Amino acid sequence: MKVLYNYYFKLGDGMKLKILLVNPWIYDFAAFNLWARPLGLFRVAEYLSSFDTELSFIDCTGSCTSGRFGTGKYRAEAVNKPSPLEAVPRIFKRYGIGIDEFVRQVKAAMPFDAVLLTSVMSYWYPGVQKATELIRELAGDVPVILGGLYATLYHEHAVNASGADFIFRGPLTEGLNFALSTFGFKLKRKGYNIPYYRLNFYTGSPFAPLQTSTGCPFRCAYCSSELLSGSKYCRRSPGEVLTEIAELYEKGARDYAFYDDALLYDAGNHARPILKGIADSGLSAGFHTPNGLHARFVEEDVAWLMRQAGFKTVRLGLETVDLERQHDTGAKVTNSDLKRAVALFKQCGFTKNELGVYLMYGLPGQDFSEVIEGVSFLQTLDVRIYLAEFSPVRGTRSWNELIQHGIIDDTLDPLLTNNTVFTFLYSGYDAGAVQSLKLAVKAYNLM
Repeated sequence: MKVLYNYYFKLGDGMKLKILLVNPWIYDFAAFNLWARPLGLFRVAEYLSSFDTELSFIDCTGSCTSGRFGTGKYRAEAVNKPSPLEAVPRIFKRYGIGIDEFVRQVKAAMPFDAVLLTSVMSYWYPGVQKATELIRELAGDVPVILGGLYATLYHEHAVNASGADFIFRGPLTEGLNFALSTFGFKLKRKGYNIPYYRLNFYTGSPFAPLQTSTGCPFRCAYCSSELLSGSKYCRRSPGEVLTEIAELYEKGARDYAFYDDALLYDAGNHARPILKGIADSGLSAGFHTPNGLHARFVEEDVAWLMRQAGFKTVRLGLETVDLERQHDTGAKVTNSDLKRAVALFKQCGFTKNELGVYLMYGLPGQDFSEVIEGVSFLQTLDVRIYLAEFSPVRGTRSWNELIQHGIIDDTLDPLLTNNTVFTFLYSGYDAGAVQSLKLAVKAYNLM
């Protein structure tokens, strides 16, 4: 925890605590908006709504075009590459609103008492640094509290490099009172939580994220879910989820992306009633599963309900075609599971353009021939192929395996865990062969 000890301010009686919520920029070689919204930050806003607070919100990634099903390209600006990335022969960019626009929005929100800054991908931390730097210039010693994935997974790095005053590890709602009290603030409860889409700062969107559960019942070697949620796997009630969908629809949302890690797990008590409720609602909307579904849990009635509910893009996770690696990385899916699931979806009318499968490459110990074999297997199933570059997450079994084999050490700069960067520098694959496979997959997907 880093604290500005010279900042202490106590609100007078009857004064509202004014808090600015900020979702920082993406700094990367490539970025595309697949229904991304800062849902974690929105949940923090919901929590704060039950207290006597005044909230304002800046989304630095809020500038993007609207394309198919609400997805789109972010506004991008080339920036200097950080020194750890100098060996990567690509243009580094800042994705989102312009600096001038951010400054304008910060000034419009002033004065405020504290800033809550979120973080997503650990290798996007330059966005956290830039937002903190500009807030410092504009608002002086107003305390900046950082939470999110980067702050949790790379806590020590964030303490030393983010510029924030308080680095919170874990769900911010579980310790926000303590974080604010560090700076002399005390939250005064006034009522119940208000959903984020009913708060004044929410202006609507053509798409919306849906998270019906947190955590995951699986423990995959490469996934950070356990590190972020512990052993907890919690689900919201189907009725609550359906109410959220209906109210977001009234706000203008027409496409919905499920953020769940295990949407179809125990479907009879969760996904089935949600899907049936959507189908019965008659909403003219599209639904999507960008995080991927567990093929093992796809049953014929579930596939039919997804069709009736209006799912437009269905993605399944395979990760690797190698049976031994499937077992070692989590045993969540087999090739036969995937074949059966694809067949069921196709029986229900889903086409190749609607049905895709994630295939990872660059996993620890994975030979490139295994990736080629996986592509060939998926081509026989006539599904879209989504090649997913492996990105190591600190603290996972895959991370520890890389350390044990001397490929990385635990002090690896988060910038180098970027999926594009890590595969290029550490997989041992021939860059030309990787590019050729990508082009071949692209051509196949267009067929």
